[in-house]
Amino acid sequence: MLLSLLKILFFFAVVLVISLGAVQLSETGQMLRIEYGGTEYVLTPVKAVVALLILMVLAWLVFKALGLFLAFVRFIAGDETAIDRYFARSRERKGYAALGEGMLAVASGEGKLAQDKAAKAEKYLNMPHVTNLLSAQAAEVAGDKARAGQVYRTLLDDDRTRFVGIRGLMRQKMDEGDTATALLLAQKAYALKPRHRELQDTLLDLEMREHDWKGARQLLKDKRRQGDLPKDVHIRRDAVLALQEASEVLAEGNSISAREAAISANKASPDLIPAAVLAARSYIAQKDYRNASRVLEKTWSVRPHPDIAAAYAEIVPDETPGARLARFNRLIAKNADNEESRLLKAELLLAAEDFPGARRALGDLAEKHPTVRTLSIMAAVERGEGADDSVVRGYLARALTASRGPQWVCDKCHNVMSDWAPVCDSCGGFDTLTWREPESVRQVATATKGAEMLPLLVGAPKHEPVVEPATEPAAQPTVQDMAPEKPAERPKPRRVEVADVAPGMVPRERDYVTVEPASTITTPEPAPVRTEAQPELVIVSTPPTRPVDEPVLIRPDLASPEEAEWTEGKTRP
Repeated sequence: MLLSLLKILFFFAVVLVISLGAVQLSETGQMLRIEYGGTEYVLTPVKAVVALLILMVLAWLVFKALGLFLAFVRFIAGDETAIDRYFARSRERKGYAALGEGMLAVASGEGKLAQDKAAKAEKYLNMPHVTNLLSAQAAEVAGDKARAGQVYRTLLDDDRTRFVGIRGLMRQKMDEGDTATALLLAQKAYALKPRHRELQDTLLDLEMREHDWKGARQLLKDKRRQGDLPKDVHIRRDAVLALQEASEVLAEGNSISAREAAISANKASPDLIPAAVLAARSYIAQKDYRNASRVLEKTWSVRPHPDIAAAYAEIVPDETPGARLARFNRLIAKNADNEESRLLKAELLLAAEDFPGARRALGDLAEKHPTVRTLSIMAAVERGEGADDSVVRGYLARALTASRGPQWVCDKCHNVMSDWAPVCDSCGGFDTLTWREPESVRQVATATKGAEMLPLLVGAPKHEPVVEPATEPAAQPTVQDMAPEKPAERPKPRRVEVADVAPGMVPRERDYVTVEPASTITTPEPAPVRTEAQPELVIVSTPPTRPVDEPVLIRPDLASPEEAEWTEGKTRP
């Protein structure tokens, strides 16, 4: 606002000064007299000023015409002049227009059009570092890999485009699958621009593919020094790379270097399970059992894992089940509420043949979180306590469709791997594996489709019939008297269930739907012992609407063995 006010005041001041000057000149009585060729010219002050301005304009035009004439003379003589510059600017305009259109064609994926525009830009512009780059990109879009590689090699000759040429050749080698050559090119490009983030990630990926763990660790150190990587992330990733380096060194037979690298990785990241296991086994090889136990117990307190328990067992491999249980109580106490600790304790109690203790240790895991491991432990507990075979088979049948529990799962693509690795096999993500239960498997495990058919598959528990001795002769029993009593506390079973019927029994038609006997049961239950007061009866269930010649089903538990041998399909005499 203040600036605008100042501009207005300055404008009025200038107008005022000019006006006052014009008034002053008009009021003066002096005249300008000019005599030329015997002629006298008398001019007033105002006319004199106007004549001076016209004279100045004419002088400027004369000088411009003289300069144009001299430029034309130099052009005739072969010198560069304004005319030449005019045509040069015209070529530049055409070249830049072709360059812009070529870049748009590359962005839109029109390879042929981009190549034509690149050739036109190269014709009009004397800028090879720009036009060659456009030509290489156009050749890549058009699918001409050979032409693109040739142009990228041309870019290597110019210091301004050397990085672009190396990067382009590196990408071509990566597309061809030549990771060794791509790694060498990436290292050269990194030497030119060490702060290029995309190149850093590419170089790290290539170094891990080629198992250059030392180079990868050095690259992470450079990123940490440049401030591109947080300290905690750098420590974690460096520990992962150190662990993988230790594993490969150990595979080559150099146990001393592997031991040092494993211990270093475990100190850097105590929650890294493979590093803790490898470090503990390194201590065990040195017979340093105290440090081995300390490492495993520390990792168990953070993240329990079966591999930690296996390595803990290797500390004293020949101990008795009771002694092992007493020693493992120290490890379990580090994280007693964890599910893995409860499963481990149940397994140790099973090995010590303490089946009630194993059941108490397992608790309600088989119902709240049924997995293959929990159901297998419950089956072993039932077997150890002498339960019926059908109960054991029931748990094992449920284990067939249950979840496998926690596994190594990639947080990026949800790929499941059997063993830990620093890089995911599916997506190539670095340090993305986590010990957890896959979400998809958990959803499948919770769905109990067909679980109601398990009694038909494994059979029902066998119950021996109970016969009460008769104290005195009774009247002739009727069919209603001989019918089995239904427990009052049990609801009426569903029509398709056979859980309350002994193997080989065919339910009565008036109570249940008629079903075929289970094909897996071939031996019928023995008939109950009859007494003198209970005469031999054959109980037939015949609906009122049944035809005379239709087969009648006979209860084998109430008929005599001779007459009740699978009388299905036999007609009544």
